[in-house]
Amino acid sequence: MKRILLMVLRNLLLVPWMWCRLCYHAAHPDKYSLEEHFKMLRFIVQRANKGGNVIVESYGAENLPEQDGFVMYPNHQGKYDALGIMTSHQKPCTVVIDEQRSHLPIADQFITLIQGTRLDKSTARTQVKGILNVISEVAEGRRYIIFPEGGYYHNRNKVHEFSPGSFQCAIKSKSPIVPVALIDSYKPFELNSLRSVTTQVHFLPPIYYEEYKDMSTKEVAVLTRKKIVDAIEHAQKAN
Repeated sequence: MKRILLMVLRNLLLVPWMWCRLCYHAAHPDKYSLEEHFKMLRFIVQRANKGGNVIVESYGAENLPEQDGFVMYPNHQGKYDALGIMTSHQKPCTVVIDEQRSHLPIADQFITLIQGTRLDKSTARTQVKGILNVISEVAEGRRYIIFPEGGYYHNRNKVHEFSPGSFQCAIKSKSPIVPVALIDSYKPFELNSLRSVTTQVHFLPPIYYEEYKDMSTKEVAVLTRKKIVDAIEHAQKAN
């Protein structure tokens, strides 16, 4: 909470303008291109980072596929995770989020802005409908973030098991899987401190369909998780 207040106070003159622009973009999704929406979101996040003493170090952007859609599968540490990834991602990308969480203040406008998928888990039918929507959009060239751990439970840099079902979106669309290793991403909103914090986003080499097409969803989940765990351990040893 302290850091959020700091973000607001240090951007006090800009906050009314940013809030109005955010709401206007969200209310007029067809008036702007996806690139313009994403540019607006990144500007807001970058201003918040600067005001809140948050530094995001990004590695491996050269690993991101240049063409077509793909799915990024990061480990999950907290509310800052998607923001850190989007700050580090130059091209428009979006996220799958639980329907109930998506309507929280600010999150609601952000999800509308980036045309994210709100996953309604109230029934199997609505959940499948949401997943099919993601599969279709990835096949058409969109870039998605899906958190295979499902939620975060004070994970910090510990990586829990990945849900095999979350990989259906990549498998069914035959798209590349991009493992993303997040390090210290919990710090911006979990630490009750105003000191500068540094988070890391590591885009790892993609796993292409030809490499995983004969694997089960469980095997794909285990492989992706291992790559992330190894990357986190390597980065921590290097520091």
